[in-house]
Amino acid sequence: MPNIKSAKKRVLVNEKKNEQNRMLVSELRTAVKKFYTAIETNNIQLAEELLPETISIVDQAASKGVITKNAANNRKSRMSKRLSDIKSGKKEVVIKKDNKTIAAEKRAEKVAREEAAKAEAKRLADEKKAAKEAEEEAKKPKNKREAKKAAKEEKPAKPAKTKKVKNEDPEAEEKPKKTRAKKTEK
Repeated sequence: MPNIKSAKKRVLVNEKKNEQNRMLVSELRTAVKKFYTAIETNNIQLAEELLPETISIVDQAASKGVITKNAANNRKSRMSKRLSDIKSGKKEVVIKKDNKTIAAEKRAEKVAREEAAKAEAKRLADEKKAAKEAEEEAKKPKNKREAKKAAKEEKPAKPAKTKKVKNEDPEAEEKPKKTRAKKTEK
């Protein structure tokens, strides 16, 4: 912290000027970004409207000493050349996509693929159902006689009754049952 009155005042003035300079730099960067964004989105008319405003802001920054005169001239030249090249057709605008846009497009493609797969599955199910119904229709009898014959053919024949013999093996009855022998103490 300065002790002398003039040094204290100089600190306050410097802080104030620093804040003003930061505001000018921020305004300059914002104006330049708007101009280049208009070009990147292929909005040439908006870029033509923003060029004089942006050049004015660049000149103000140069006159206040925030950027040098050469830097200001270079920026103005670069912006004007880029706009004139695009207008004349020397350069084409390549629209850039950010990660958010790319992710949204991927999601939309995925949803479209899923919907297409569902539609295909539904179409196949409908075709299968239609084929089954056509087959059922072909099996149906045309009159009552054919219906009776079909009903008789569909009923399964009853199996013949057979007598069950309990034990056909005579030796199986004679076998003695095994029992446990009790141990005796000696």
